[in-house]
Amino acid sequence: MMSFEMNDRKKIGLGLTGFGVFFSFLGIIFFFDKGLIAMGNILFFAGVVLTIGLKSSAQFFMKRSNFKGTISFGVGFFLVIIGWPIIGMIVEAYGFVVLFSGFWPTLAVFLQKMPIIGWLFQQPFVRSHEVKVHDVQIPVCILL
Repeated sequence: MMSFEMNDRKKIGLGLTGFGVFFSFLGIIFFFDKGLIAMGNILFFAGVVLTIGLKSSAQFFMKRSNFKGTISFGVGFFLVIIGWPIIGMIVEAYGFVVLFSGFWPTLAVFLQKMPIIGWLFQQPFVRSHEVKVHDVQIPVCILL
């Protein structure tokens, strides 16, 4: 059975994941700076591994249905490291969407329940624009 308590390892993992997203964002803002994007990728990956655990991470990334996303994410990471940050980020973004496509419905429900912007995601014109990815309905606004 999975443990949902928040221990120090998970807190550190969430912090590393946040810093990874922040450094990747800075790398994009500074005209695709490969150093910041590479650091963001390393921190993000380390944060995910610390948050969900080494065994769960290996099972998630090596699941047969996630091979396409794992390979795309890895190739994109390699392209960023060797100095092609724009192409690498595009390939990584594709891999990220494929890997985490199962989490989009959960994210959509979470966004609908947020106090300030939740009403926007509950509007009929937003809910009616859904895209089917891997047999899952995804609101278009989440993909943008």
